[in-house]
Amino acid sequence: MILGYSTNAFTRYSLDQSIQKIANLGFFGVEIMCDRPHLYPPDYDQTRLAKVKSLLDEHNMAVTNLNSFTLFAVGDTYLPSWIEPDPKRRQMRIDHTLDCLRIASFLGAKNISVPPGGPLDGASRNESMMLFHKGIEEVIPLAEEVNIRVLVEPEPDLMIERTSEFLDFIRRIDSPMAGINFDIGHFFCAGENPAAAFETLFEWVGHVHIEDIGNSRIHQHLVAGDGAIDFAEVFAVMKNLGYDGDISLELYPYVNAPAIAGRKSLEHLRPLFAEAGLNIA
Repeated sequence: MILGYSTNAFTRYSLDQSIQKIANLGFFGVEIMCDRPHLYPPDYDQTRLAKVKSLLDEHNMAVTNLNSFTLFAVGDTYLPSWIEPDPKRRQMRIDHTLDCLRIASFLGAKNISVPPGGPLDGASRNESMMLFHKGIEEVIPLAEEVNIRVLVEPEPDLMIERTSEFLDFIRRIDSPMAGINFDIGHFFCAGENPAAAFETLFEWVGHVHIEDIGNSRIHQHLVAGDGAIDFAEVFAVMKNLGYDGDISLELYPYVNAPAIAGRKSLEHLRPLFAEAGLNIA
C-alpha cells in the first residue's frame, strides 16, 4: 500500500515541481490532478507524457490515482458533468474520462476517480441517474481494455453523496472496472460513520482519499489531526477487511502552504497506520 499526496494542493506550481516537492516530503506516491495547471490531457502529447513518466521513475514515485474530477480547463469543479441537459456538455465529460484512462495506462496508474454525476439543480434524480449510467457505460469498454478502474467519488451536495446512493448506482453496473474512490472525509460530511460506510462498500473500493473534517461536518478539507474524524477506527476496519489499495492525501485548500500541510498530516497519520497494522509505504 502506498500513501500519495494529491497535486491539487500544489496548483501554484507546475506538475514537475509538484512531483518533486511531494517526493521531497517523503511520499512514495502521487495523485495527479488531470486538469490545468497540471495534467490536462489536451495539453500533453506523448513526448510530454514520457517526460512525466521519466520524472516519476527518477523519484521512485508511483501514481496512486489520476484525479479526473475537476475540469477547470473548460468549466469548474463539477461542470461539465455527466448529467447536464446538453449532450455536448455530457460528451465533454465522457471524452475527458476516456483521455484520462489512456494516460493512466501510459503512466501505470491502476485507477482514475470521477465525479458522481453532478449537481442535480432541480433535475429529476431518476432521469439524471439514467444519464450517469449511460455515460459510465460509454467509458467502461476502454477501462476494461486497458484494465484501469473508473472510481466514482461520492461528494457532498452532488447526486451521489451517501452509501445508499452509491449502492443504488453500482448495483446496476455490470463491470468490475467500476468502483468507488472512498473519500473518508466526504462520508463524514454526509453524516455517516466512515468506518461503517467503508465496511459496507468495501467490495467496490479501489482507492481512498484522506483528509480531516471539523466537528461541524462542513465540507472543508483539513490537515489530518486538525479535525474530528476517528482515523484509528477507519484504519482498524481497513486492516480487518484486508484493504491493500493505495491512499492519497487530498488537501487542495492549502495552496499557500501545501508542503507544511502535507508534512503535518504525514506526522499524524504514520503512527496511526502503524498502530492499525497497515503496511504503508
